[in-house]
Amino acid sequence: MSSRFTIVALLVLPFIVHGSVRPHQELRDIFYGEILYHAYQDDYFEAISHLDTELGQYKALDEPALDSFHWHRGQAEFAVGDLELYYRMHQRAGRAIEAVLADNVSESERNEAAFRLARLYYRKQDYINALHSIELIKGEVPEKFRSDETFLRAQIYVSVGKFSDAIKLLKDLKGEKSYRGYIEYNLAMAYLQNAQTDQAVAMLDELGRVSTDDEAVLALKDKGNLKLATYYVDKGDAASAAKYYSRIRLDGPFSNSALLGAGWVEVAQDRFDRALVHWTLLHDREQTNLAVQEAMMAVPFAYSKLDVHGKAAIMYGRAMDVFASEIDSLDASIKSIREGKFLAALLDKKAEQDKNWVVNLRQLPDSPETRYIMELLAAHDFQESLKNYKDLAELDQHLTTWLDSLPVYEDIIELRRRYYEPLLPKIEKEFKKIDSRMRLRIEQRDRLNERIQSLLVLRRPEYLATADERAAMDLLAKMKVDLEANPQLATEEILYRMERLSGVLDWRINLEFDERLTEAYRNLKDLDGVIDDLNKQYRAFVRTRQAATQSYEGYTIPIQRLRTHLNQTQQKLERIMARQGKVLEQMAINELELRRSRLEEYQIKARFALAESYDRATKQQEKKMLEEAAAAVSSVANEKAAP
Repeated sequence: MSSRFTIVALLVLPFIVHGSVRPHQELRDIFYGEILYHAYQDDYFEAISHLDTELGQYKALDEPALDSFHWHRGQAEFAVGDLELYYRMHQRAGRAIEAVLADNVSESERNEAAFRLARLYYRKQDYINALHSIELIKGEVPEKFRSDETFLRAQIYVSVGKFSDAIKLLKDLKGEKSYRGYIEYNLAMAYLQNAQTDQAVAMLDELGRVSTDDEAVLALKDKGNLKLATYYVDKGDAASAAKYYSRIRLDGPFSNSALLGAGWVEVAQDRFDRALVHWTLLHDREQTNLAVQEAMMAVPFAYSKLDVHGKAAIMYGRAMDVFASEIDSLDASIKSIREGKFLAALLDKKAEQDKNWVVNLRQLPDSPETRYIMELLAAHDFQESLKNYKDLAELDQHLTTWLDSLPVYEDIIELRRRYYEPLLPKIEKEFKKIDSRMRLRIEQRDRLNERIQSLLVLRRPEYLATADERAAMDLLAKMKVDLEANPQLATEEILYRMERLSGVLDWRINLEFDERLTEAYRNLKDLDGVIDDLNKQYRAFVRTRQAATQSYEGYTIPIQRLRTHLNQTQQKLERIMARQGKVLEQMAINELELRRSRLEEYQIKARFALAESYDRATKQQEKKMLEEAAAAVSSVANEKAAP
C-alpha cells in the first residue's frame, strides 16, 4: 500500500467542473484518485457512490486530519454537488452545495458555492431561487469563473424580466471569446423582450456574420438567421427574408426549415421556378422529416402554378405513395412500440459505445421501433424521459451486479474462517502464557518503582545492596545467630572480624547509595522502554488477532440485510422502470399518431390536388388538341380559298 501511495502521490491532476479545469493539485489519496478516474470517464454513478463511501468513512474517523483524504476534503465537498448535478440528481446536488454555503468557508469558496447553486436552480428553471442564489455572491469574484458568473447572471435576469440589467451585463461581456456567439444571441433575445426590436434585429444580423469554425456557434448563427428570416416574413418583406434564408448552411440543423421557408418566400414573389430550386433540394432528403414531407406537396404545387400540370400530377402521385408508405411505417412503429420492442432497442448495447449515447442512437438498425427515434429526440420532454429510463436501466444493472457479488464475499469470508479457526486456539493458548508472564513482570517492575520512590523519603541503603552483599549480610546474620546459640565458639577474633566485615558492608552500601540510586533509576527507565516495546507487541498481537477474527465474524447478518435491501430496491426499481417505460412509450405513440394524422391530411390534399391536376392537364391537352384542329381547319380553308 505504501508503494502504491508513493506512486500516486507523484501524480498531479486537474479537477474538471462543468467543462472548466481547476488549477492543478497534487493527488495525495489513492481512493480520491479513483473517484476522479470515474468522473473523467463520465461514469458519474460510480464516482458518486465511491465519493459517498469515502466521505462517510472520513467523517467516522477519530482523527480525520491524519487521513490522506483530509488533503482533498474541501475539493471533495464541492465535487459531491458537481457529480450529482452531472448525474441529474438536482435535489441532492442543491443540498450538498447549500451545506457548503452553511459551513464556515472563505469568501471565494462561498462565492463559488453560490454560483453553482444559482446555476443549479437555473437549470431546474427555478428562476426566483436562482436570482436569490446569484445575489449571495459578495466581494471579488474569482477569475476562474468570473465570466461564467456574469453570463449566468444575465441569463437569470432575462428569465425574471430584468431585461435592462441583462442587456448591460451582456454588453460588458462582449469580446469574451469563450462565449462568442452566445452573447450576441442572448443579447438579441433580451432586446426583443425589452421591446427594442431594431437593436435585436441588428444584433441577430451581427451574429449571422460571425466568422467561426465552431459547430455550436455555426448552429447558433443559422438559428439567428432563421429567426430574422421569419421576422421579415411576418412583416411581409420577402426580399429581406430571402437574404437571411440564403445565409443558412445547407448541411446545418436548420437547413430543412430554411429551404422550405426560402421556397415560400419565392412563391410570395410569384417566382415559382425559383421556389422549385429550393424545394427540389429538400424533396430528396429524409422522408421522415416534416419539412421534407411538406416539400413533397409544395413541389407539385409550384409545377401546377407553372402550368406543368402533368408533372404536378405525377409528383402528387409519388407524394401519395410516400405518404401511404410512411403511414404504414408509422402503424408498424406504433405496433412495435406497444409490443415493447422500442424500449429494448433503446437499451441496445450499440447505444452505449460512447459517452454521447444520444448520437449513437443513429447507428441503431432501421427497424419500425427506431425509424423515427431521432425526430422524437428533438422533444425535450421525451429526451429527459429517455435519459431517466436509461439511468434506471443502468441502476438495475448495478443492483444485479451487486447481488451477484454477495456470494463471492460470502465465499471469501468462509475461506478466511476455515484458515483462521484452526490456528487461533493454539495461538490463544500461547498468548495466555505470555500474557501471564508479562503481567507478573509488570507487577515486579511496579514494586521496584514503589521501593525506589520510598527511598527518596526514607534512606534505606540496604535496599540497594548487590546480590553478593546480600549474601554476605545474610551469612553474617546466620553466624551471629549461631554464636548466640553457642557462646563458647565466640572468640574475640571471630567477633572482631564479623564486626569489621559488617562495617565494611555498611560503609560501602552507604557510600555508594546515591550512585546506586541513580543507576537504579536509569535501569528502571530502560526497563520501562522494554515494557513499552512489549506492550506495543502485545497491542499489535491483539489487533492482529481481532483483525483475523473480524475478517470472518459478524458479516452474516449485515450481508443478509444488504441482500434483502437490494432485492427490495430492485423490485421497487422494476416498478418505477415499468412506469417510466410506459410513459416513454405513450409519448412516442402520441408523437407518431400526430405524425400519422398530419400525413393523412396531406394524403387527402394530395388526392384532391392530383384530381385537379389531372383535370387541368386533360383540359390543357383538350385545349391544345382543339387549337391544333382549329389550326388545321384554318389551313385547309385557306388552301381552298387560294386561286
